[in-house]
Amino acid sequence: MVRVMFYTPGFMAVLLLKTGEPTGFGISIELLMLASAAAVVAGLFIATQSVENGGDYAAKTGTWSGSLVLELLAAVPFLCAVPSLFHELSQSTLLHKVAASSTEVSLGVSELLPAVAILPFMLYQLGGFGTMHYVVSKGVNWVINLGIFGLIVSSYVANRLGNFAVEKMCVGGLVLGMALVVIYGVMRLRRMQEEYDLHCPRKVAKGEAEG
Repeated sequence: MVRVMFYTPGFMAVLLLKTGEPTGFGISIELLMLASAAAVVAGLFIATQSVENGGDYAAKTGTWSGSLVLELLAAVPFLCAVPSLFHELSQSTLLHKVAASSTEVSLGVSELLPAVAILPFMLYQLGGFGTMHYVVSKGVNWVINLGIFGLIVSSYVANRLGNFAVEKMCVGGLVLGMALVVIYGVMRLRRMQEEYDLHCPRKVAKGEAEG
């Protein structure tokens, strides 16, 4: 489901690029592919989850680590790509030909509707539902989320202005920042599990106790 959701608009954008559509699609394609690949990697983390007695510290945090990857390296790039992608698709002359007798109507502010998804994502994170809530302090969580919001808005504005160099800088900073937070978060989750196991020894199974 995740691959279909991320790859479909990505391949559509690739097709439009190959047929001569605006280069503003380029960065959106990269973000969509990153989101899709990160979702697959997150699945690998989640697949390693094991809470049985034989599971090590890393295996016991597989689901948490996968959730962190999904939130920061799949959801965030997807949210960053969607507004610019929608603008490019709405302006595409290949998807919709303008009739000679028709009047061109600008979508105006309604083009920002896909970007509204950023707000519930921030509510999800700042409300304590996100995985970052458990690995960083409340203040750092606010800084990270405000940084995400600022970079996404800046990249969208740069895309609309045709300043693709600035857009690349904003997107690059966003992706690099998310990657660093993911690395820190995964290692932090593992250390937290290790500390938990040291202070709360595992329960001996019934069969082991009888043996």
